[in-house]
Amino acid sequence: MKTRTVKVGRNDPCSCGSGLKYKKCCLGKPGKGTEDLENLYAKKYGIRLKKPKDIEGIRKAGRLVLETLDLVESKIKPGMITDEINSLVHEFTINKGATPAPLNYRGFPKSVCVSVNEVVCHGIPGERMLDDGDIVNVDITSILNGYFADANKTFFVGTPGPDACKIVNVTRECLKRGLAEVKPGNSLGDIGWAIQTYAEGHGCSVVREFVGHGVGFEFHEPPQVPHFGQKGQGIRLIPGMVFTVEPMINLGKKELKILDDKWTAVTTDGSLSAQYEQTVLVTNNGSESLTPYDL
Repeated sequence: MKTRTVKVGRNDPCSCGSGLKYKKCCLGKPGKGTEDLENLYAKKYGIRLKKPKDIEGIRKAGRLVLETLDLVESKIKPGMITDEINSLVHEFTINKGATPAPLNYRGFPKSVCVSVNEVVCHGIPGERMLDDGDIVNVDITSILNGYFADANKTFFVGTPGPDACKIVNVTRECLKRGLAEVKPGNSLGDIGWAIQTYAEGHGCSVVREFVGHGVGFEFHEPPQVPHFGQKGQGIRLIPGMVFTVEPMINLGKKELKILDDKWTAVTTDGSLSAQYEQTVLVTNNGSESLTPYDL
């Protein structure tokens, strides 16, 4: 990564956040266009850009997250209870010298979120048994040497039916399309637009209540990353930003409700919901997933 004291070129997005090119916005105005974007983004949006040593720390945490997801995938089968997944994640993470970020976070009682079928997110592992044909999302965030990385996948349990195949495939493609929009000069709205357009074009819906987020120094940092929106709207992306893209897509309607445990979110119509997530870095000329897996 080059230094993040970035000078804004004539055709670059203006650092004031207007969405216009610099030459059509603040060029020639006293004190504009030469501001340090790192300080600007910290002051205006609360976004802390990551330095090369930070990126490497998040990348290492990301490798651990992927190893943990691979372990879970190798063990998932019909008849397994979701608390067994929690035990796998917890023990593997601790044995690697890391900490499971969800454990005791704002009162969450387990080390991983496990969301089955109609559960949109934040499923608390327990006695629920996985049946043949289920889908199950496993959402893992690990803290390694003070750095956080976050990723999830939705897995098939046994042999999936056509509805399960559809929602999982659509959601995976939504993440792929959202990540493709991560590059300097694009906006957060470009990411949401790409996801929403694809999901709704296939008869599915996008959850509104939960969004992606900055990550790295903390579990959740600015900015929020909606999975719906309009092209060109929202904060402009600049090198050094690290955040998650994690679309939650429903086979039916977008509405959800929170259960009495105050964590588990489920679709109101009982339809299947799937999610995929990666932690992504905005680079000087594009992006890099810090939790990369094939989509």
